[in-house]
Amino acid sequence: MRAIDVRHQGREKVICCWEVDGVLIDPGPGVTEETVLAALGGERPRALLLTHIHFDHAGVSGALVRRWPDLPVYVHERGAPHMVDPSRLMASAGRLYGGDAGLRALWGEMVPIPEANLRVLKGGETGVEGAFRVEYTPGHASHHVCYFHEPSRWAFVGDVGGARIPPHEFTVAPTPPPDIDVEAWKASVALVRAWDPVALGLTHFGEAPPEQLDRVLVALDAQVELEATTDEAGFVAAMDERVRAGCGEDADSMLQATPLDQLHMGLARWRKKFS
Repeated sequence: MRAIDVRHQGREKVICCWEVDGVLIDPGPGVTEETVLAALGGERPRALLLTHIHFDHAGVSGALVRRWPDLPVYVHERGAPHMVDPSRLMASAGRLYGGDAGLRALWGEMVPIPEANLRVLKGGETGVEGAFRVEYTPGHASHHVCYFHEPSRWAFVGDVGGARIPPHEFTVAPTPPPDIDVEAWKASVALVRAWDPVALGLTHFGEAPPEQLDRVLVALDAQVELEATTDEAGFVAAMDERVRAGCGEDADSMLQATPLDQLHMGLARWRKKFS
């Protein structure tokens, strides 16, 4: 088992691709393809396991399938159509990143994946690639799953476990639009906790102890309260202060992993939808 730092935009401790017995979990964005290939040393991975289809987690998947045409890709059923045809996903995301050019500069290209390569998940599967259990874990995204590696008892939790830049314990709950559902997120944390994992594998970033599940719930509640009591500018300013106090010299890694304006946008959309 190893954590591969894909060095997004040249910065350390922003995005982590996990390799477990030749399986890649959340291989990262298209723009960091060469970093992942270098880490693999030319070896073909056995499979890709995607926690969800956001660019920072899954963007390079199609490029890896293009290189290895028989590579299987596991993804939740809600995300699978967008991996076959990412055009709608790219158009939607482009509105957050200043259009197609800005999107590609930050995340790279998302190459379509042939439907035959997809292994579509619902949640509840066991024995995936011989070792993983799967739970459907919405809240951060409607197409989010988590994986439990039974031999090691590690849980690979995508964004459900929040963002934490080691060695700091300070945690941010990534709440970008459009799918945030706070109550579903809390239920998903409970599902992961029921696995009784010995450790969590975070995409942002690296290994965390099981207590991280408590930290992400505290962070989520704090961000919900902050969004309810201030406007976007006030939210961003307060969160920036908290991140810099909590992450010290690694604050820029956290800010790159969790853009503060998007945290506010996701929570504001959630509040309007569920109020």
